Amino acid sequence: MQPAIRNLLLVFVGSFLFHIAGTWTLPLVDRDEPRFAEATREMVERGDYVIPFFNDQYRFDKPPLTYWFQAASYRVFSDNDFAARLPSVIAAALTAALVFFWGKRIGGERVGWWAAIMFTICFQTLVHAKAAVADMWLVFFVTAAHWAGYELLRDRFRPAERPTLKVQRSTSNEEAAGVSRAWWWCFYLALALAFLSKGPIGWTPLLTLAATKLFLRDLHLSRRFLFVTGLLLTLAIVAAWGVPALMRTGGDFFYVGIGKHVIGRSLVALEGHGSKSLGAYALMLPFFFVTIFYTFAPWSFKLPWLTRRLWKARDPIDTYLVCGAAVVFVIFTLIKTKLPHYTLPAFPLLALLLAKNLRDVPYAERLIKRTAIVGACVALIAVLATPFVAALFPSLQLMKQARGDLTPEMEFGVIGYKEPSVVWYFRKHVRGWMSDLDQERTVKPAATPQWPEMARLGKAAPTPPPKRAPNPDAVAKYSEQLRRRTGEFMD
Repeated sequence: MQPAIRNLLLVFVGSFLFHIAGTWTLPLVDRDEPRFAEATREMVERGDYVIPFFNDQYRFDKPPLTYWFQAASYRVFSDNDFAARLPSVIAAALTAALVFFWGKRIGGERVGWWAAIMFTICFQTLVHAKAAVADMWLVFFVTAAHWAGYELLRDRFRPAERPTLKVQRSTSNEEAAGVSRAWWWCFYLALALAFLSKGPIGWTPLLTLAATKLFLRDLHLSRRFLFVTGLLLTLAIVAAWGVPALMRTGGDFFYVGIGKHVIGRSLVALEGHGSKSLGAYALMLPFFFVTIFYTFAPWSFKLPWLTRRLWKARDPIDTYLVCGAAVVFVIFTLIKTKLPHYTLPAFPLLALLLAKNLRDVPYAERLIKRTAIVGACVALIAVLATPFVAALFPSLQLMKQARGDLTPEMEFGVIGYKEPSVVWYFRKHVRGWMSDLDQERTVKPAATPQWPEMARLGKAAPTPPPKRAPNPDAVAKYSEQLRRRTGEFMD
C-alpha cells in the first residue's frame, strides 16, 4: 500500500474510532437529536424520502440529506441511538481525511497530520461528531467545496516549490485541463450536497471566492469557475429533491424552511437563542469571537498568536483560508439567532491555518503532541462518564418505567414535559403518536373525548388524539399500577 493511502486510512480510521466511542451509551440529548432521529424513523416507516415528518407532523426545519444517511444506518443497525449518530461519526472522519490531504498539499505531510489532529480533537468537533444532527455533513461538504475551489485557483502544487495560489503552467495542458474539470465538478457537487445538508449556509464557499478576489485580483474567477454553468448544475441537483417537496407541500417547505429557519433566524432570535432588543443585539455581536475560545479548545489558546502573525504577514494561501473562515464568522455575527456551534464550518480552515503557520516554529511539534494528548484524555474521561450521565435523562427513564405496560397499538400523550425525546423513546415500542394534553383533560379523563388507553408517568400521560369513546377502566387500572410503582396519586 502506498504511504499516502496508508496515512489517509490511518486518519480516517483513527478519527472514526475516536468519535464513535460513547455513541451508544449516552441517550439522545437536547431537542435536535431526537427530532432528527425520529423524523428519520418516520421517513423509513412511511417509505417517503422526500418530506420529513416528526410525530406525524411536517418537519420543514432542514433539507433531507442527513435523514437519508440516517435511514441507511437504520437499515443496517435498526433505529437506535447509535445508528442515529453513526452518520455524523462518518462525516467527521471523512472531514478529518479531507483536512489531512488538503494540509499535505498545502505544506507537506506534517501540516496535514497536525491540521487533521487539531480538527478532530477540538471541543465542538467532539460534540457534533457524536450528535445525530446535520452539522457534520454540512462541515464535510463545505470543506470539500473550499478545497476544490482552492485547487481551481491553482492547477497543481509542484513538490519542489513552495505552494502558491497563483496559477502555474503545467507540462501537459491536456492533463491540467482534466484535473481542473475534476475539481470543477467537485466544487459544484459539494455546494449542492452542502445545501441539501443544511440549506443556504452551505454556499459560503462562493462568498469565500468573492472575498479572496478582493485581496488577490489576478485570480480570473469567471474563467476558472464558469459560474453560470456550475450554479445551474448545483440548482438542478437541489431541484431534483426540492421541486417534488415544494409541489407536495404547496410551497410550505420553502416558506417554513427558508422563510422561518433561514430568513427568520437571521432577523429574529429563534427559540431564545440570541437577542431581541437592538441594544442586546449590539452586545451580542462579539459572541462568536468569545465562544471560539472554548468551541475550538484546546487549540484556541494559539489563536491570538496566529492573529498577530497573519496581521504582520500572510501569503495567498493564508488569504484564502482566512477569507473562508471570516465569511462564516461574519455571517453568523450579523444574524440574530446565535448558537456556539454555528461557526463549526470554519474549524477545518482554522486548523489548516494554525498547522501551516506552526510548521516553522521550533517548539510546535512538542506543543501539538502535548495538547492533543490532554484533549484526547479529556474526551476519554467524558466518554467513560456517559453511562453514569444517562441516568439523568428523564425521557429514557420514563420509557424504561413504562416499558412493561406499553403495547404496539397504544398511543400516548404528555403534560408539562413535552420533549421530542419522549417521542423518540416511546415510539420504539408503540406505533401511535404523542398527543399534547392539558392538565384538565388528564385530571378528568372521563370528561374528555375518548382514547384507547392512557399511561401516566409522573407528568407524562401517553394518549392518542381524541378519536374514540372513553375507556375509564383502562385509565383506572394503569393509574393504580402507577401508585404502587411511584407512590404518586394521579387522579
